[in-house]
Amino acid sequence: MRLLYGVQATGNGHISRARAMQQALAPLDIQVDFLFSGRPVGQLFDMAAFGNYQWRPGLSFVSKAGKISHWHTWQQADLRQLWRDVHQLETRRYDLVLTDFEPVTAWAARRQGTPVIALGHQYALNPPTPLCGMDWFQRSLLAYFAPARHSIGLHWHHFGYQPQQNRLILPPIVDLPTHSDGVDDADTVLVYLPFEDPNDVLTWLAPLQQYKFRIYGAGLPTHTLPHLQFCPPSVHAFKQDLIRAAAVVSNAGFELISEALQLGKRIMVKPLLGQPEQRSNALALQQLGLAFAQNQLSSQCVVQFLTEYQPTQSVRYPDVAAAIAQWLVKGDWYDNAALQQLWQKVLFQQKDVRADLPDARRVQTTMGLT
Repeated sequence: MRLLYGVQATGNGHISRARAMQQALAPLDIQVDFLFSGRPVGQLFDMAAFGNYQWRPGLSFVSKAGKISHWHTWQQADLRQLWRDVHQLETRRYDLVLTDFEPVTAWAARRQGTPVIALGHQYALNPPTPLCGMDWFQRSLLAYFAPARHSIGLHWHHFGYQPQQNRLILPPIVDLPTHSDGVDDADTVLVYLPFEDPNDVLTWLAPLQQYKFRIYGAGLPTHTLPHLQFCPPSVHAFKQDLIRAAAVVSNAGFELISEALQLGKRIMVKPLLGQPEQRSNALALQQLGLAFAQNQLSSQCVVQFLTEYQPTQSVRYPDVAAAIAQWLVKGDWYDNAALQQLWQKVLFQQKDVRADLPDARRVQTTMGLT
């Protein structure tokens, strides 16, 4: 079997999911070629797992200071190049195209009649999953950005969705190492706020000297403070810091939150404003009692999260990547009974919301909030 796998590379989450799928597909009788789009090729890093991958410009959203900039998004979009790429990409030599919200592969396969399956979080953003700010334009964008006859949406819960032969919602695919290079640190917080102004992030975190922050993202300052460590892009270092950290502060993307949930981390999310997917994610996390959500960040918000918040339940997910890989190789894509059973293996557990919280009084006194 020969598979073309298209990946939307705007954020690292899609790439992280593709890494997990690559590991699940590698032992099987299947040849996989990867194509990435949505980010300048020079900004991709740690891509050796994907071999001699292809790249196209694709389409992406542009954000400024924590908010989607529609003007800069349309200004950057090159629709003529997208049209050329769709018409020039040959998909007929593949048995299947798998698209993770990647438009070039999806539309090229549709145009040439190649079977295409969509896999990703965006394909789960339909009722009855929680939605916020999803108007007609946003719904149309999700439906036509990277369409497919078969789709597998990924979400933290099925929310009562009734599966169909060609439409499913499954638990998340997580890409986590099997071991840690160090020991857990109760004072370390992993910070991933790539859509925020780095100077704002510095302002929010600088007063919180009793914690150690490991900060990832583009355009970060080169200087450091004793408790703020700005980290260069690295898949391995990021995953290890995620394993060791006591808590995570991030935007409301899907993949990092899924990995943090799998590890049992306390999570604070700030959705990217103007981005209904992230606003819907924050709403879903609140309804499930899995994370602390705020539309605006400040030092006080971070203190409140670190000293007072505890999720009301935890969750563990099965190996979804392996199950999907086996299903793809079988080739009967209308028979998804085995995939539907994955929800029976998801383990939700109620938690004591006051257990193991930090010393709130110590933190508030340090910040002068009393």
